Amino acid sequence: MILAGDIGGTKTVLALFEEEGPTMRRPLLQETFPSRQYSTFADVLSGFLGHSPRVRIRAACLGVAGPVVDGQSRTTNLPWLLDERDLQTHLGVEHVRLLNDVQAAAYGMLHLQEDEFCVLNPDSDPNRKGHAALIAAGTGLGEAILYWDGLRYHPMASEGGHGDFAPQSDEEIEILKYLRTQIGHVSYERILSGPGLFALYRFLRDTGYADEPAWLREKIQTGDPSVAVTEIGVAGGHPLCTEALTLFSRIYGAAAGNLALHVLAYGGVYVGGGIAPKIVTKLKDGSFMEGFTSKGRYVGFLKGIRVSVALNPLAPLIGAASFATLL
Repeated sequence: MILAGDIGGTKTVLALFEEEGPTMRRPLLQETFPSRQYSTFADVLSGFLGHSPRVRIRAACLGVAGPVVDGQSRTTNLPWLLDERDLQTHLGVEHVRLLNDVQAAAYGMLHLQEDEFCVLNPDSDPNRKGHAALIAAGTGLGEAILYWDGLRYHPMASEGGHGDFAPQSDEEIEILKYLRTQIGHVSYERILSGPGLFALYRFLRDTGYADEPAWLREKIQTGDPSVAVTEIGVAGGHPLCTEALTLFSRIYGAAAGNLALHVLAYGGVYVGGGIAPKIVTKLKDGSFMEGFTSKGRYVGFLKGIRVSVALNPLAPLIGAASFATLL
């Protein structure tokens, strides 16, 4: 049996897979835990195993939202420390591996079916081989590189989401100024994430793009602000939310285009994470690809790079489970 996990700042998903081959697609058991309600990952793991049937786990792989160094990871948006050796002891399993969560998702991209993607530029070549990349906005912003050796892909972790935000318009310069007064260093993650989407909304509200009606203020104050902005923006329910999504989509595309240039991603760019499937109609309206291709002399190069939005939310889990079969 394979134990796989996707450990994020908002939620942690754990699952058991029957080991049937190199691709793990259907978990035997799966459970989701609100991460911030647990002081340690060990508490989450104990809760999951307590609900699980008694099975022999041969190998475990966990995707973690944070860098993994020497078999340890201190999660970026949680006060958790995970250690492969401690997990080996806790589980009584020899083969345990921690991966960066977006690296795990990159493995997952290799096992998704064609109908589990939405291609933003369908005129691009689907059969082109070469290095590929993954960018994934959710609670934070993750990136991964898929190195192509001529025969197969090797996903590699990155913390490129913490790179400096580079504004490309007068409005984006004002966004940078606005956020810098509040948080100092402005990385792409400060904009391309759930909290970042709400930051764009606040910028528009505070700079007078449109008035915030009482019903919208109440919805934001009584729930998750980024969820409210997303739902109302997708529905076209208020210009503050709609424009926040447009800004988000364009900047998301710009960051993805930067990544494509860094990697020379002839094999394509995947867009993962929890936000993209929820706003795929916005990503398809041209704003994302406008940001992606607006790179001066490299417009032509970027127009040929296939951009695919992953629609299956289990991609990181599938990737972790598939990697575990190699242990």
